[in-house]
Amino acid sequence: MNKIIGLTLFSAAALVGCTSTTTSGSSSDVDFENSYRSINQEQLIKHVKVLASDEFGGRAPSSEGERLTLAYLTEQFKAIGFEPGNGDSFLQQVPLVSIEASTDMTLTIGNKDYQYGTDMVLGSSRISKFEQLDNSQLVFVGYGIDAPEYNWNDYQGLDVKGKTVVILVNDPGFATQDPELFTGNAMTYYGRWTYKYEEASRQGAQGAIIIHETAPASYGWEVVANSWSGPQFGFQREDLNKDRVAVEGWITSEVAQALFAQAGLDFATMKKRAAQGSFNAEMGDLTATVKVNNTIKKSVSNNFIATLPGRTHSDEHILYTAHWDHLGTDLTKQGDTIYNGARDNATGTAALIEVAEAFAKLKQRPERSITFMAVTAEEQGLLGSQFYAANPVIPAGKTVANINMDALNVNGRSKDVAVYGLGQSQLDDFLAQAVLKQDRTISGDPSPASGIYYRSDHFSFANIGIPALYAKGGKQPADAKTAALRKILDPILKKCYHGLCDQYSDDWDLSGAVQDMQLFFDVGHALAKPDVWPQWSKTSEFKR
Repeated sequence: MNKIIGLTLFSAAALVGCTSTTTSGSSSDVDFENSYRSINQEQLIKHVKVLASDEFGGRAPSSEGERLTLAYLTEQFKAIGFEPGNGDSFLQQVPLVSIEASTDMTLTIGNKDYQYGTDMVLGSSRISKFEQLDNSQLVFVGYGIDAPEYNWNDYQGLDVKGKTVVILVNDPGFATQDPELFTGNAMTYYGRWTYKYEEASRQGAQGAIIIHETAPASYGWEVVANSWSGPQFGFQREDLNKDRVAVEGWITSEVAQALFAQAGLDFATMKKRAAQGSFNAEMGDLTATVKVNNTIKKSVSNNFIATLPGRTHSDEHILYTAHWDHLGTDLTKQGDTIYNGARDNATGTAALIEVAEAFAKLKQRPERSITFMAVTAEEQGLLGSQFYAANPVIPAGKTVANINMDALNVNGRSKDVAVYGLGQSQLDDFLAQAVLKQDRTISGDPSPASGIYYRSDHFSFANIGIPALYAKGGKQPADAKTAALRKILDPILKKCYHGLCDQYSDDWDLSGAVQDMQLFFDVGHALAKPDVWPQWSKTSEFKR
């Protein structure tokens, strides 16, 4: 019997109906197996190639690429017999505004100018054509965290109104590797850049600048330069986001070291002190000046929703998600200008079609409804899923679970299945049952410091109480051939994250993605029984 690593199984009573597909011989078992086996690599590749093609232009929200993507999804889901998931429509409108900062800005601090793209990337979340910092005093606020439950407040005794806060990325647990501090090496939401800007805004700061470092950020500077430049999408709001800081963004660690030196401080010493407890420090008479000129465009993007109605409990839904969007096209670049987003996330979007088709092929429909949603603007901060969570088509109390697929493995089969947020809910147990059938094991988050559970669309559903599962093939290659492939392919995949080179390659091996999709189909099939209601674990921050 395989060992299930790091998994605490819940009571057998909670898993009623979970194991019914493990027996063999009945017509229902044969029906399930035929659908399970129908998920295949050839069709997955076909869909990925279309979605990641140059014709789709990188699938930016509110672009021609969006129109093509939604048309393709509509065509595919209609063909397999799914119905519109939002009344008589496959679409849910998401009102957006794009804010594109001009790249000719210069950040002046002390006696030195810093350039856009190489030294810093700044912008504004305010829906405004012009924002600025005008000799705004710099203040170092450590990790920029106010967390009473951890007895931690980096803003304690500090008035930052009108000032610009300088913030470390991630949280203290990663810096110290102390398992008793926050959650140790595993990032909390306090470590996310989204939180840091939100907290700086709540504190009344004028500007917020995060110091980029590759290890705690879990990505290189090129990801910052690519992801935070160009149009940045947000929601259309009556207050024009005036509750946000005027200017927010990133500086490189090299720039940070120079700034701290100008202030008569040692960057390494300040980092070490910031990880020991609530901490902030004035940065002498250093001030920041920058002018941000924005191009504002209001638009409407769309979430795509399709449903296979349940046989007996059609008002209860299993919800599969993946984001269809990517970074679009950057005409300021020379040569290749299209961020095709083949792995991120043409693979997940294509997987929606494949898993949906497996459900459609069942001779006997599941008792509960199976709903598939391709959400917009994930790359802009999970906007499409956030909008849905605030305006749900299906009530949260009728949504049994969410299974999210984002950037599937393209480097072959794995012996293990990595569960991001392992231990959050009873969905782990349903996955464990499916994993055993594949003679695989469950492992935890392979990079807990990256805070992946807070970085894809399942987070939006977890935030409104819906148990959410995010998993994919782990780090253990299935065989020597796969191990050899990964030595070549993995460095390329890492380099191409949010890069122009995230394009489909014949060198990819999507057999592992197929295995994972079969798992997700299996889990959803088990959850579709009306006596099953997975719960959050007692220790989960989402239980409340």
